[in-house]
Amino acid sequence: MGIKKYDLIIVGGGVLGTFHAYHAIKSGLKVAIVEKNSQPQGATVRNFGQVVPSGMNTKWQNYGRESLDIYKNIQSQFDISIRQNGTIYIASNEEEVQLIEELYQINKANGYKSELVNKEFCLNKYAGLRSDYCKAGLFFPEEVTVEPRVMINKLHAFLKNEHNLEIITNQTIIHADETNNGVKVITALGYEFLTEKLIICNGNDFKSLYPEIFNNSDLVVSKLQMLQTKSQGNYKLDGSILTGLSIRRYEAFEECASWKQIKAKEEASSFEKKYGIHILFKQATDGSVILGDSHEYAVAKNIDDLGFDLNMDIDNFMINEAKKIIDLPTYEIQNRWFGMYSQCKNSDIFQHNVSDNIHIVTGIGGKGMTGSAGFAKNNIATIINKNTNIITNE
Repeated sequence: MGIKKYDLIIVGGGVLGTFHAYHAIKSGLKVAIVEKNSQPQGATVRNFGQVVPSGMNTKWQNYGRESLDIYKNIQSQFDISIRQNGTIYIASNEEEVQLIEELYQINKANGYKSELVNKEFCLNKYAGLRSDYCKAGLFFPEEVTVEPRVMINKLHAFLKNEHNLEIITNQTIIHADETNNGVKVITALGYEFLTEKLIICNGNDFKSLYPEIFNNSDLVVSKLQMLQTKSQGNYKLDGSILTGLSIRRYEAFEECASWKQIKAKEEASSFEKKYGIHILFKQATDGSVILGDSHEYAVAKNIDDLGFDLNMDIDNFMINEAKKIIDLPTYEIQNRWFGMYSQCKNSDIFQHNVSDNIHIVTGIGGKGMTGSAGFAKNNIATIINKNTNIITNE
C-alpha cells in the first residue's frame, strides 16, 4: 500500500486550521487535518465563546464580519452551537460612555450595525445588572456566542460527514520535507503522508516542528484565566456582556478619538493592568455563567515560564469585580481553567513560508474564534494561487 496523498494537509485541528481546511475543501481540494490529540485541547476549546467583530480594529472586523456569515451559514445546515444573541458593551462612567459613542459613529461609517442604548434599556434587558454600575451601552445585534468545548467537534463532524474532510487524530507531525513529488510528512508514530501543500496552524506548540523559527520570532504566548459558576437556575442572561474594563482594553476602541487621552489617565500600576484583566459574562447552555478573563505573557521560547497553576488572586479579583456589575443568583464557582494563545508583538498574525509549499500560520491571538473563518477564506485563496504577497515574519 502506497503513501496516502493529499492536496493539502493542515497541522492542527483548532479553529484556525479547521477553517483553512473548510475553505480549501470548498475550493475542490482533498484535505486532511492532522491533530496531535484525540480532539483539539488548546485555545479553541479554552476560550470565552464569543464571536465579536465589534472588538476588533477595522481590518479584523472585516474578517470577523465575514466569519459571522460563515458561522451562520454552517449553523443553518448543521448545529454547531451558534446562538445569535448579540453583544453589549456596558459603560460604567462618562469616559466609557464617550468611547462607546465614538465607536458607534465608527461602526456607522463602516456599515456595521450597532445601537446606542440607555441605562433603562440595559437594566431591563440584563437581569441583575447593577444600576450603580451601568451608565449606557452599545449593542451589536448580529454577533453570536458559541460553546467552545462543543463547537469545534461539531464543526469537524459536519466537515467529515458533508465535505469528506479527513481528520487524523493522535498523530504529531515531527518532520516535513519538500520532495520532487510534494511535501513528505512523518509523524512521531512513523506514519508518512504526501501532500502538495502543508499549512501549520499549531497554536502554541512550538517544539514539534521548526522550533528554531519560533524561538527566533516575535511570538509571545498569553495565559488567560476563566471561571464558570454553577447553574443559575431560571436566571437568563442573553449574549455576551462586556464591561468598562473591556472598553478600555479592546483594540476597536483604539480607533476612537478620545482613546489616548482616556488611557493616559489610568493607573499604570493597578492590579487589572498588571494582569490584563477585563470582565466578561456569558451564559452557557447549561445555565452556568462564564466569567473572564486575564492575560499573562511569555515569549515563545519561554512558554513554560507561565506555569500550570491558577493564580487565585486573579480569580478572586475577577469575582469581586463581577459582583460590582451583575447580581447573579450565585457566584459559587464549579470550574476554573486557563487557556493559552499565541500572538505577535509587531504584527497581527504570524505567517512564515518555510518553502514554496510549507506555510506556517499561527499567532492569531485572541482573534481566533472571531476572525479565523474570514481570514482563512482569504488566506487559502492566496496560498492556493501561490500568490507571493503573503506577509512573512523572517
